[in-house]
Amino acid sequence: MTAHTVRTLAGDVPADTLGVVNSHDHLFLTTPALPGGELQDYDDARRELLDFGMAGGKTVIQWTPRGLRRGLPGLRTLSQTTDTLIVAATGRHRRELYGPENPVANARAGELAGMFIDDVHQQRCGLIKVGTGYRGMNAFERETVEAAAVAHHATGAPIAVHLERGTAGHEVLEAFLAEGIAPDSLILGHIGRNPDPYYVEDLAQSGAFLALDGPSTENHLTDWRLMPLIQKLVAAGHLAQLLLGADTTKARAQGVFGGPGMGGLLRRTKNDIERHLGSEVVHSIFVSAPRLAWRQRLAKIERYRGRQSAGRSAEPVSLSGADLGRRDHGSLSRSARANSATTAGPLT
Repeated sequence: MTAHTVRTLAGDVPADTLGVVNSHDHLFLTTPALPGGELQDYDDARRELLDFGMAGGKTVIQWTPRGLRRGLPGLRTLSQTTDTLIVAATGRHRRELYGPENPVANARAGELAGMFIDDVHQQRCGLIKVGTGYRGMNAFERETVEAAAVAHHATGAPIAVHLERGTAGHEVLEAFLAEGIAPDSLILGHIGRNPDPYYVEDLAQSGAFLALDGPSTENHLTDWRLMPLIQKLVAAGHLAQLLLGADTTKARAQGVFGGPGMGGLLRRTKNDIERHLGSEVVHSIFVSAPRLAWRQRLAKIERYRGRQSAGRSAEPVSLSGADLGRRDHGSLSRSARANSATTAGPLT
């Protein structure tokens, strides 16, 4: 596998075959935090994808993580029947999105890492999602960060972060850097929901990818900031880091129910960007930047292992998902974080 390969549910594909990419969306999602807006209708999801394809789209990055009914079997079938590439997520969201008995919410770092690794290796998930809270991270979220870092080093999958209202970006960056994660392996989500353009530009200086949200029924109060924010970031030299997605989290936001939907992201938002900022900006946001953001980072893993092996055995530690779950039921050892080349266990 090369550094420019993307893991989709249809298999690993060259990054330059992704076409036009919706870099943040949801086809299936159920959470007690959003009652009455569940995304679980297969036919509605199929119509969304077909409309996205008719508008010129080819690839959808699905950010629904473990424990929220992401529907991997349905996503695989949809990918085949609509000729759409789908990159699915493993990972864990904020505690508030899970019920009290949800096993994903109640898992500790070692067990979580095993789950994430299993999803990438066996279920062909192509990204690891982490949810963080408003203006800071709690212990639950830091544990997810730790598990995601282990899984990234084991699999090379990129890490996508839900920043609540676009906040706590610096704290999240520092936490991942402490785990040996390169900034350009991170995709920071919901950046446009933060009203401070200087904060956003400061995050861009890190080299992380920035995922902006297209206009939606759920976050319309920040929609007006999208165009000036893109313009400011482009002028500052950060065009190659910018991504855009529809982030459809409720049924009423889908095109089939009159919302913008996936097709609207291309017919409206993409066309508005082209009209105001030009075709070069559009091509970067929807085509060239996603190729880099969603690629597997295997070459980086080898370099990371090489650095870690100085003064130690050059052989990576081999852990199964079950091994990870047994490690003190909480924090992982530094050697496990650094070198977890694994064969995934049976965790689901």
